[in-house]
Amino acid sequence: MVFHSEWIAKGEDARMGLNRELDGIFVVSMEQAVAAPYCGALLADAGARVVKVERAEGDFARGYDRGANGQSTIFAWLNHGKESVCLDLNNAEDAALLRTMLRQADVFLHNLAPGALAKRGFGGEALRGDNPGLITCEITGYGPDGEAAKKKAYDFLIQAEAGLCAVTGTPESPARVGVSITDLSAGLTAFSAILRALIQRGRTGQGIDLSVSMFDVIADWMNMPLMAHRYFGPAPQRLGLTHTFVAPYGAFAAKDGPVMISIQSDREFRVFCETILEQPALADDPRFAENPDRVTNRDALTAIIDAVFGQHDRNTLIPMLDEARIACARLNEVEDLSEHPFLRNMEVRVGDMGISIADLPVRTDAGRRAEVPALGEHSDALRTEFGDRERGAQ
Repeated sequence: MVFHSEWIAKGEDARMGLNRELDGIFVVSMEQAVAAPYCGALLADAGARVVKVERAEGDFARGYDRGANGQSTIFAWLNHGKESVCLDLNNAEDAALLRTMLRQADVFLHNLAPGALAKRGFGGEALRGDNPGLITCEITGYGPDGEAAKKKAYDFLIQAEAGLCAVTGTPESPARVGVSITDLSAGLTAFSAILRALIQRGRTGQGIDLSVSMFDVIADWMNMPLMAHRYFGPAPQRLGLTHTFVAPYGAFAAKDGPVMISIQSDREFRVFCETILEQPALADDPRFAENPDRVTNRDALTAIIDAVFGQHDRNTLIPMLDEARIACARLNEVEDLSEHPFLRNMEVRVGDMGISIADLPVRTDAGRRAEVPALGEHSDALRTEFGDRERGAQ
């Protein structure tokens, strides 16, 4: 109640946005590629200090592309706002430095092979002997133990294994989702789990071990087709830009290209028939009156819609749809996204070069951390900082 009263008393300040709410949280992250680095980027954006531990050759994501004066733009997206230290755990001094950092850390994040760190004495239970509040979070491909732990995993392989490719693409050919959706969804899930663990630690004082499997995350996201298979089947087939359970839904042909629409209710369909198709009787036609009927008679409905849409170009049709509150979109290319009026960008710094990336979706009152660390850029400073701390503790 005290906090609530103080919040009310702030008046205008009560409307402040998010602003470095994880300031003071120290994260050590042995991360590579996409999943754990994305989680680390979200933690850094929320104000945490994130130290990225890399091998001498660096995170292999540094070699994904050369778009930023020979350095990777994709790495820059995933790693701005972090510090970089190079450590070799086969070296006793480096292993000791990592252990010293973890004595001070709030979170230890990694996406190394299951069990690799525990074998070296860096498992959560062992680490909490020195730091009872430490939260560990591992991101795996299929799970932390048993046969699942032995299987090597990359994003598109998880997509295939979890059935996502079976519901993505055209009737003729399956396809992978065109972004690293299992990596990103796992990183986002790990971020949310870490936040929950921090809240729990605030109540109990105790850390916890978290394990997030990319397969588990995407299997959860597959529940819609999974429920169709189990309970009201069959499982959805690949339909390109259309939808298994909803109609009209998909791309329809205007004069100068496709327009996407999605009608989610019978009420919306009636409005669509009256205001856009100018055929109000269609809303009561037994073939189209309810969504299951529209799905069954999808081809006939598509022909009717295409005939009307074909009389308009997209610049005329889309404002009409928006005015009628019919959900619609252009079928854009990536270059269209790059110039989209709704797109919010931010600049990150790779050495002396600025590159523009899409901003993170959750807005913050704090400025975004824009510097991308060079490989091992902070190694000397961190060795000095934590070496001094270790000597001071002795």
